[in-house]
Amino acid sequence: MKILVLNSGSSSVKFQVFEDDISFVSGLIEQIGEENSAISIILRDEKVVDKQIEIKSHFDGLQIAANYLLELGVVKDLNEFDGIGHRVVHGGEYFNKAMLVTDDVIEKIESLQPLAPLHNPAHLDGIRVTKKLNPLVPNVVVFDTAFHQSIPAHAYMYALPYKFYEEDGVRKYGFHGTSHHFVAKVAARMLQKDINSLNAITLHLGNGGSVTAIENGKSIDTSMGLTPLEGLIMGTRSGDLDPAILFYLSRKKGYDINELDKILNKQSGLKGICGANDMREIHSMAESGDKKAQLALDMFYYRIKKYIGSYSAILGRVDCIVFTGGIGENDDIARLESCHNLENLGIKLNVEENALRKKVAREISSDDSLVKVFVIPTNEELEIALQTQEVVKNSR
Repeated sequence: MKILVLNSGSSSVKFQVFEDDISFVSGLIEQIGEENSAISIILRDEKVVDKQIEIKSHFDGLQIAANYLLELGVVKDLNEFDGIGHRVVHGGEYFNKAMLVTDDVIEKIESLQPLAPLHNPAHLDGIRVTKKLNPLVPNVVVFDTAFHQSIPAHAYMYALPYKFYEEDGVRKYGFHGTSHHFVAKVAARMLQKDINSLNAITLHLGNGGSVTAIENGKSIDTSMGLTPLEGLIMGTRSGDLDPAILFYLSRKKGYDINELDKILNKQSGLKGICGANDMREIHSMAESGDKKAQLALDMFYYRIKKYIGSYSAILGRVDCIVFTGGIGENDDIARLESCHNLENLGIKLNVEENALRKKVAREISSDDSLVKVFVIPTNEELEIALQTQEVVKNSR
């Protein structure tokens, strides 16, 4: 099947074309509505389009991309795709799996905009445009939150007045679900286990990061909450903190809600501690003797270890730990330090294997480690394509 995967942001659209589960086209439309808007396309590992061009809207951008796909012979007709899969950040409690797009589905995604004001409206733009450009092709939505809908109430509820859950949907939703689900399935294959019997702790570590506890193939807890702000220390996000800090800063500094939102989401995390949020730069700063950079790293590792420990306690039996995402896949020091002194939990790394740079799924635990430790490159776009295929097949 030929599947188009779209990830529509407020000013950008990433797209990939899969055939027989293999991506052979990827592209990026960026700076939509701005002076320096541009489009780039890679076809079979060769950049064939790299052009700065006026792109006023998502419709214009996707129309331009569609014309290039026709010109490059990717498709002969825009209705040739078997399905179009859309990443949607927030599915709330409505969706626990990928869904065929209907008017009712669109209405429900619209109703969730207060929970994802920067993301869901952009995703809907992408859906509406492809319905116009590719009217005969089924559209499928794949939700970042869907994998976490198996989390039990005692784990997703906050100890706030219950009316905030009933009236406003305040609860833990979790994110990065598509990535956690994908690497869990790969880990099960590596262990030669049925996914439905897999107990794992998966760590998606990038500029945003989250940890998920997986029991019998299902998410039972995850570090992100109502929004992606909760949990680990991230590039610019604070992660877990005492909520009373906000009251204190508001009273002492006079910050309003919008200023506090900006501080916690854009100015905190690693950047807040040492002024940088790129791990490569922070490592270099620490090696040069920057004490704040070293503190930022120590805090980052410490928070990860706390989550590994707490989720180990929740699961009881842990078959494997999985590192994925930009940092998880590429930063051997982060992996080493995050697993340091966890032998009491049965976790021991093979230091030499961990230090190697490989772009394939592999084991990095020592032979005597009771818990396997894997590095598995994530592929959220492939997971979206696979789920889109399944929904399309089942709808026929």
